Amino acid sequence: MPLIVEDGTGLPDAEAYISVADADAYHEARGNAAWAALTTPAKEAALRLATDYMEAEYGPRWRGERLTAEQALSWPRGVEGVPEAVRRANAELAVRASAAPLLADQGPAVKQETIGPLSVTYADGARQSTRYAAVEAALRAAGLFRSAAAFIPAVRA
Repeated sequence: MPLIVEDGTGLPDAEAYISVADADAYHEARGNAAWAALTTPAKEAALRLATDYMEAEYGPRWRGERLTAEQALSWPRGVEGVPEAVRRANAELAVRASAAPLLADQGPAVKQETIGPLSVTYADGARQSTRYAAVEAALRAAGLFRSAAAFIPAVRA
């Protein structure tokens, strides 16, 4: 089934923010041989998985409002179009999704691990999942996330 790419109008059936051809150009410019080695169906699947991750992880944090109530994805928001930083993030996360799950089920929090003679104790509240800091930093630098203050509820006394 061909990948349906958001064209900036708020498609009700969009599955990704970037096409395989554009993701190919993005990764080729960066010398990413792992992406180049994938088949087109594998690239499409990876782009879908990366988009799923973006929607789950970043969806509540995006600045602005959706363009339409019927659109399948979070972008476009407020104005038509999908920001280049979102398209690039989709490509970056897709190559990672081709190697390992981005959205993995998590068991109970690990406080300490021992493997042979090595032992590691994690801080209370330590993140139990992978964080893609470079992707998040690029999205934050583009001004695409709400400010932290937007998540603090106002309570009247």
